[in-house]
Amino acid sequence: MTARGLMVAAPASGGGKTVVTAGLLRAFRNRGLAVRAAKSGPDYIDPAFHAVASDAEAVNLDSWAMGPPLLDAVLAGAAASADLVVVEGAMGLFDGLPGPAGARGAAADLAARYGLPVILILDASGQTQSAAAVARGFATHDPAVRVAGVVLNRVATERHRTYIADAVADAGIPVLGALGRGELFALPSRHLGLVQAGEHGDLDERLDRIADAIERDVDLAAVLALAGGMGGLSPGNSAALPPPGQRIALARDEAFSFVYPHIVAGWRAAGAEIVPFSPLRDEPPPEECDCCWLPGGYPELHAGQLAAAGSFRDGLCAFAATRPVHGECGGYMVLGESLEDADGRHHAMTGLLGHATSFARRRLTLGYRAARIEAGSASLPSGATLRGHEFHYATVTHPGADAPLAMVRDGRDCDLGPAGGRRGVVSGTFFHAIATA
Repeated sequence: MTARGLMVAAPASGGGKTVVTAGLLRAFRNRGLAVRAAKSGPDYIDPAFHAVASDAEAVNLDSWAMGPPLLDAVLAGAAASADLVVVEGAMGLFDGLPGPAGARGAAADLAARYGLPVILILDASGQTQSAAAVARGFATHDPAVRVAGVVLNRVATERHRTYIADAVADAGIPVLGALGRGELFALPSRHLGLVQAGEHGDLDERLDRIADAIERDVDLAAVLALAGGMGGLSPGNSAALPPPGQRIALARDEAFSFVYPHIVAGWRAAGAEIVPFSPLRDEPPPEECDCCWLPGGYPELHAGQLAAAGSFRDGLCAFAATRPVHGECGGYMVLGESLEDADGRHHAMTGLLGHATSFARRRLTLGYRAARIEAGSASLPSGATLRGHEFHYATVTHPGADAPLAMVRDGRDCDLGPAGGRRGVVSGTFFHAIATA
């Protein structure tokens, strides 16, 4: 394996990691390198930008939810076709759960495990030399994590850049570049993060402009020289979750897009066939399939269109009469009786489960989850424990009378009680699976 790797991280969320990562990927791709991206932690949206920027599928790496063999297999699979792998951190570099070193869900876990040099993105807004103290603190916090250089972001003027760059350099940390402020380095956001990559009609042009700015203002040769080898990775077994069937009908469109690439790759590696279909385009699950999976996404933005999709609803109900159907998060909402959108309008959903959900009565639910699947689930391994996460604003306004799908604990092992629902061969939950425990 000849691919080299590096990590892009920051002291906190909102510092510009995703835009800078996407710009670096596009800039290196424009230079003729085969680049692949990975995102630390449970995130669906940022990897979609990475995929467009690099023209290659991006993957997720999560040190809390994924064991070392699976982490190695996923990273090895990405590195096999790349000259350079860029891993984007989540939140702040060292942010994670309390717990054993290397398994806290922190980006630093990955940097230490794989010897990835870290490019620290420093938001220069509202400070000058104090930024050097931040950089020095991050560089010395953990001897196993090497902060190899800094890129300054949101620099106001040349004088502003000089003050910070000189102070950071005096702290012994290379300054690899400085980026300005403005709309060029901003991407629209909504309640779960950035607006999805597929919703930007001009995304390629925008990424090219960002890459041009990074080409001009960041020393790409120095960044590439810092990238380290990632020897010792074994492709191994990438099956994170047993396939729910031999031929899986997978909902894929603007309302159902949140499915992890390593999950689908593992299903294929186990011999399953993936058959996509679009509920928003009023397509039922293909008849030749033996199970159906409705992933998460943004059904609340398309509730009226989904309610009017009679062929999808009737076809899914007919499918569920004889074959398993499972919904995650947004898919779980669509399996219920109704969905209330942000304007308070109620839309009839499929009614395959008895709950009702609302996006008008919002409450953030966020965190890692360990779920023990109760007996009787047709799509998930009964009795197994899955690791994953929840991230949604929707609330359950009527629980229904279905049996719970799982007993759930959070990332600190606190009992959260029963979750989701199951009725016959239909199951669903707000919980997104990342891997079996």
